[in-house]
Amino acid sequence: MNSPLYELKKEDWNRLFPIQLEDHNPDWSGIFLAEKELIQSRISGFSPELIEHVGSTSIPGIKAKPYIDLLIIIPEEHLFSQSLIDLMAEIGFTYFLVPKRDQIEAYMSFGKGYHLDGRKEQIFHIHMCPGDNFMVNQLAFRDALRNDRELAKAYEALKIASASKFRNDRGGYLLSKNEFILQVLSSMSAEGRN
Repeated sequence: MNSPLYELKKEDWNRLFPIQLEDHNPDWSGIFLAEKELIQSRISGFSPELIEHVGSTSIPGIKAKPYIDLLIIIPEEHLFSQSLIDLMAEIGFTYFLVPKRDQIEAYMSFGKGYHLDGRKEQIFHIHMCPGDNFMVNQLAFRDALRNDRELAKAYEALKIASASKFRNDRGGYLLSKNEFILQVLSSMSAEGRN
């Protein structure tokens, strides 16, 4: 079952879904919980170890794209399972393989809520991987920002500048935040060694 999203080129994604930040919405946590419950009810047979709200909508008080990002940790043996992909499709998720790059092993990604006809719906992104994948660091990054208001505000300032510069360049927007994220993770790792 192919989604029309597969046919989109990078330029189409940038034109149809520009980077737009919104003030933090306290309803985002409830939206996450409802979607988590739906997902859990469908994929429980695949023994998800963790389903967490990550990304900027999970950090109170900072602007964010109004997308709910979820990190789902699954056992290695279920990675790339077609049965799992099919179950996610039944609840509206389109699957995308994220290939191996740099220090990140390949993992499963899903999107929901993207409509090519301009219809607005809540957008969800899922990063699904085993517990040893680099993407799991999203939890540590989220917690660092939740626990340090000054750090969260510095990240927000970077996001605002990047959103202005890369409004129609999703890849550029993501890359512009990498150095900040890696610095935070590196400083946390250094603190852990002390």
